[in-house]
Amino acid sequence: MSALTNPSPVPVQKQPGHLTPAAAPEKPPQSPLRKGLILLIVLAAAGAIYQLWIKPQPAAKNVPVVVARTGKVITGPFERTIRVAGVTSAREFFNVTAPLMRGFESGSHMELTRLVNNGSFVKRGEVLAQIDATAVFDHVDDIKATIVQAEADVVKRRAEQSVEWDTLQQTLRVAKSNVDKARWDNQAAEVRTDIERELLKLSYEEAEAQYKQAQLEIPERKLIQDAELKILGVTRDRHVRHRIRHENDIKAYTVHSRLDGMVVLSTVFRGGGEGQQVQQGDQLHSGQPLLKIVNTKSMQVEGNVNQSEATDFRIGQKALIGLDAFPGLKLKGKVFSIGALAVGGWRQNYYIRNVPIRISIDGVDERLIPDLSTYADVVVDSKDRATMVPLGAVNTEKNKYFVFVKQPDGTFQKREVSLGDRNNLYAVCLSGLSEGEEVRLQ
Repeated sequence: MSALTNPSPVPVQKQPGHLTPAAAPEKPPQSPLRKGLILLIVLAAAGAIYQLWIKPQPAAKNVPVVVARTGKVITGPFERTIRVAGVTSAREFFNVTAPLMRGFESGSHMELTRLVNNGSFVKRGEVLAQIDATAVFDHVDDIKATIVQAEADVVKRRAEQSVEWDTLQQTLRVAKSNVDKARWDNQAAEVRTDIERELLKLSYEEAEAQYKQAQLEIPERKLIQDAELKILGVTRDRHVRHRIRHENDIKAYTVHSRLDGMVVLSTVFRGGGEGQQVQQGDQLHSGQPLLKIVNTKSMQVEGNVNQSEATDFRIGQKALIGLDAFPGLKLKGKVFSIGALAVGGWRQNYYIRNVPIRISIDGVDERLIPDLSTYADVVVDSKDRATMVPLGAVNTEKNKYFVFVKQPDGTFQKREVSLGDRNNLYAVCLSGLSEGEEVRLQ
């Protein structure tokens, strides 16, 4: 037999006369607690094997969950607005420029020695700016001295002319006496020789000619003297006017405010650099923009609208105004000015035209200052009551409008509608929908 074979044991029969070997000791019985623990482990392993490998798994359903946003059809007042972008400005203001000098020498002596602060509020009559007038004062003193000299020249020349006039009158009287003497001598020519008579006749004619010449010189000399005095007077008056011009320039060097308002300094470019505000110490030239006084209680929005939309605007239309710098600030206003002609910008194509529009701002706010970017939603059309559908629910197909209306079972039904005016949020539904119906948004 093979050594690997384990033959079954053959029972040994007891024979008489033989001795029986001692029996093997029996194993002690296991405790009930150990048996229960082993059984529990076996059952847990079997349950895990069943859940993981044996139990059939249900087929997964790959169905996407779709959530449709919806809106309701409402009934109420409807407004159609057009947004106008622009900047704020003052309706009541005046520009302050460097004074236009009447004296031609004043233009080179305009140094700004005093200037109000930008953004400050001033009262009517308050000093805004002061220009240095020292050189002009010195020049005026020189002109006054020249005027005094001119007046002295007039007095001196008048005295000289009086002496000349007396001398001329004396010359005329002498000439008249010579004529009379020559006439009397000529009357005694009968007792004289022919030569003497001719000499007397010549003397008389010569004296008479001198007398007539002296008579002619009288009005001519009078005209000459009057012209000389007039020239001296004109020269004096010219110096007086020169002085008055500079005195007016000196008054203009002190700039006063003509109304109550806020100061907005102008921008200048120095040496080709970036623009900077006018400041104390600047050299000014006549007519240079200096500052602007604006009445912040009377503000407006300056904007432009495309010429295709200009026909929708009317004077008096209401507007809601917002400022980009202050998102929470909302102001009311109305249209008060619309341009008559469309104009084009220099950066735009020639065929693009805009119409200027001005919108007055109602109310006063301390944050409302000029040159702020702003927008105004102008109400160009309104209805007291209209059925409105959200604009996001409207679909277009072949120049027709339709919406998807929610049904009781949760599905949506396509329905054609007729629409009228629309704004940024809603469109007026003329037919096809009723108030309260729920529509799907795109």
